[in-house]
Amino acid sequence: MENQKVSYRQTAWILVVGGIIGIFASIELIIQKIAVLSNPDFVPNCDINPVLSCGSVISTEQASLFGFPNPVLGVIGFSIVIMFGALLFAGVELPRSMWLGLNIGALAGMVFVIWLVSQSLYVIGALCPWCMVVWAVTIPIFWQVTTDNLSSERLSLGKSLSEVIVALKWILVAASYLIIMALIFVRWQDFWLK
Repeated sequence: MENQKVSYRQTAWILVVGGIIGIFASIELIIQKIAVLSNPDFVPNCDINPVLSCGSVISTEQASLFGFPNPVLGVIGFSIVIMFGALLFAGVELPRSMWLGLNIGALAGMVFVIWLVSQSLYVIGALCPWCMVVWAVTIPIFWQVTTDNLSSERLSLGKSLSEVIVALKWILVAASYLIIMALIFVRWQDFWLK
C-alpha cells in the first residue's frame, strides 16, 4: 500500500505539472491562432525558422481537426488531468471507472499526438514548438496513468506483460521521445546538418 501511495504522489505530480504546462502551451496556441486569423501578416512568436514554424502549422486543416482549433481540446483535457492530480494530492480514493476514464483520455491524447507528429512531419512539413510542448507532456501522462492502472490491476494485459510495462515505464517514456526525435532528425537531416 505504501508503494501505491508513492506511485500516486508521483502520478499526482506528473498530472498537475504536465497539465499546467499543457494548458499553458494550448492557451499560447489559441492566442497565436487568433492573432493569425485577425491579421494575416502576423508572425507568431514560435516561428523560428522554416522547420520550427507554428504559423505554418496553425493555419492548416489538421490544426482544426474537429472544426475548431485543436488547442481547445488541450485546454479541456489538461484541465481534467490537473483535476485528477489535485484529487490524488488530496488523498481522494478514485474509483476504478475514473481511473479507466482517465486512461482512455490519456490514450486518446497519445493517439492524437502520434497522428499530429505524422501530419507535421510528412504532410505539413513543419513543426510547431508549442505543439511539441503538448506532445512532450502527453507522453509521460499516458505512460504514468497506464502503468498505475496496470500495477493496481484496474487494467490488465496479462500478468507478465503488465509487469514488464510497469517495470519499463521510464524506458517507454524515453523511447517515445527518442522515436519522435529520430523521426524529426531524419525528416529534416539536410536542414539540421547544413
